[in-house]
Amino acid sequence: MAYLDNIAVFVRVVELGNLSAAGRDMRISPAVASNRIKELEKHLGVRLFNRTTRQLMPTEQGTVFYSGAKQVLEAIAEAEAAVSALSGQPRGTIKVTAPLGLGRRLIASGIPDFRDKYPDIEVRLRLSDHNVDILKEGIDVAFRLGLIEDSSLRMRGIMECERVLVAAPKYLEARGEPTEPQQLVDDRHDCLMLRFPGMREYFWTLKTRSGPAKFEVHGPFDSDDGDVLTGWALAGRGIINKPRFEVEPFIRDRRLKIILADTPPTPVQFAAVYPHKKLQDPKVRLLLDFMAERCQRLIRDILAGR
Repeated sequence: MAYLDNIAVFVRVVELGNLSAAGRDMRISPAVASNRIKELEKHLGVRLFNRTTRQLMPTEQGTVFYSGAKQVLEAIAEAEAAVSALSGQPRGTIKVTAPLGLGRRLIASGIPDFRDKYPDIEVRLRLSDHNVDILKEGIDVAFRLGLIEDSSLRMRGIMECERVLVAAPKYLEARGEPTEPQQLVDDRHDCLMLRFPGMREYFWTLKTRSGPAKFEVHGPFDSDDGDVLTGWALAGRGIINKPRFEVEPFIRDRRLKIILADTPPTPVQFAAVYPHKKLQDPKVRLLLDFMAERCQRLIRDILAGR
C-alpha cells in the first residue's frame, strides 16, 4: 500500500501544483508528502518534478507517469466501489463541496446524521461560494445553486428554487421602492452583488411581461460570500437577489421586504454535480439520495415557516 500511497500523493501534487496543497488535501504534512515523492522518484529512477520556489512542474517523465498513475488510482477506486456494492457495506471517503450559505444551512448539519446511518463512510466537506474545479480538486460531489454549464459533469437536479429581490424597510424609506425593474438601473439603486474571480453573472435576470430580461445593476460594494450580502441588506445598505428559502425568516419578521414581486428574478437550479464515473460508487449514490431528500424537506419547512 505504501507504493500506492506514494502514487496518490504524486497525482495530487501534479493537480494542485505544490506539496503544501497536496499535503492539506491528503491530511499529511508537506514533509511527508515530499518524502513520498522522493521515494517514488528513487523507485522509478527518474526526476518527476522541476522544482521552483512556488510550484512543482512535472518533468516530461512526470507528465507521462501522471497519465498512467491517474488511471491506476481510478481503476482501484472503481474496483473498491464494485466490491462495496456486492458486499452491501459501502465504505471510504467522499469529498464534498457546497456554497457557503447553502452548505451551512442544509448540507453541514446533515453530515453527522449521514455518518450515523453509514458509519464506514467519511465525508470531508469544503464550503466556498467560488466555482470549485471539482476535477482538479478531486471532489466527488458538488452541491450548487445556479446555472450548471459544465458538460464534463453529470448533474442530479434537487429542486428549482424561487428567487426574490429584498431590501430592508430602512433602505426603501431612504431611497424609495422601485416599481419597475428599469428603475433599479435608472435610479442607481444599491444592488449588492455576489462576485468572485471567474464569476460570469454581472447582471440580474428578471421575469418581465415580455420574457426574461437582463438588467445591468450596480452597487457600492460586493462580496464573494452570500451571507455577507444578506447582512448588508439587513443593515439597510442595499437590495439583494437571493433564493427565497435563504431570506424567508427575515421576510416573515419584516426585517426584509420583497420588492418587484410581479417581476421577480428567474428561479435558480439547486443540483448536485459529479464526475461521470462517480455514480457507479455506491457511497456517492447513498449521499446523493440522503441529501436530496433532506434538502427538499428542509427547504419546504423553511418556506412554510416551520
